[in-house]
Amino acid sequence: MHKRSGGDVVQSAFSIGSAEFKNRVLVASGTFGYGDECTDAVDIAQLGGVVTKSLSMKPRDGNPPPRIVETTGGMLNSIGLANIGVHRFIAEKMPFLRTVDVTLIVNIAASTVDEYCAVLDLLEGEEGIDGYEINISCPNVKEGGLNFGTNCQMTSEITRRLRARTKRPLFIKLTPNVTHIADFARAAADEGADAVSVMNTLIGMAINARTRRPILSTVTGGLSGPAVKPVALAKVYEASRAVKIPVIGIGGITNGVDAIEFLLAGATAVQVGTANFLDPAAGVRVAREMASFCEEQKVSDMSTLVAALDARTGVSVLDSWL
Repeated sequence: MHKRSGGDVVQSAFSIGSAEFKNRVLVASGTFGYGDECTDAVDIAQLGGVVTKSLSMKPRDGNPPPRIVETTGGMLNSIGLANIGVHRFIAEKMPFLRTVDVTLIVNIAASTVDEYCAVLDLLEGEEGIDGYEINISCPNVKEGGLNFGTNCQMTSEITRRLRARTKRPLFIKLTPNVTHIADFARAAADEGADAVSVMNTLIGMAINARTRRPILSTVTGGLSGPAVKPVALAKVYEASRAVKIPVIGIGGITNGVDAIEFLLAGATAVQVGTANFLDPAAGVRVAREMASFCEEQKVSDMSTLVAALDARTGVSVLDSWL
């Protein structure tokens, strides 16, 4: 909840399953470390939630540099899911994270379905974890490198296998690099996912015209930042109308109005990602700006904005109040 200048409160808290969130802004996986690295720059307890950097069973060095490129309106990354591994996360990160009053969602990435299950099984024994976000934009080594997230059958299998192993909320993070994201949202929902996170990065590339070579060592990478926001809004709009479970909107959010647009498109909450690289406190600022916007528009409960877009005219419900 956020205090309004008149003494009233803008209701922004919400819950998904057993996970309770103070407000509707989380920080996206891969943009905020494991939560402990940013404590000197921001009070993470003011966030709706922290989604950790992806965890695999064993530590990963990731791809060789160069693996980050600034682009017009965003950035390309090809980090390659570099991470410390689940065992070090439990030993080195969880003791601190258990002391912070913030909802903790642990992101899991893997190369096989069995690895997803094994990582989750280890985390299940840890107190202080409020839910899991499953990154299915990973290459399935048993299927010749085909991404899990571009195959509905694989999306269903991962969700089904993980759902049977935990009662904690389960979010499936969907890739936009498919024809119809609604099909994948339904696949996750049908197998018991509590929410879908929409969206992961778009495939992109950058070229050095003078050397005639790609700039990233992997040739292509994931595009994020303000440039992808129109695509992300459309994907959220599509997914939210295909399933009854919550959709968490991700993609190019830099301010409170951006976030409100995602709610209107159908998102229950949002994740702030690339903006964290410029300002680790971006998520807290976005949450405050959302509350200020609601105060200006005399909206006392943010939940009333979810899917409130009048798509027949292209004019939102809020526009009629101006």
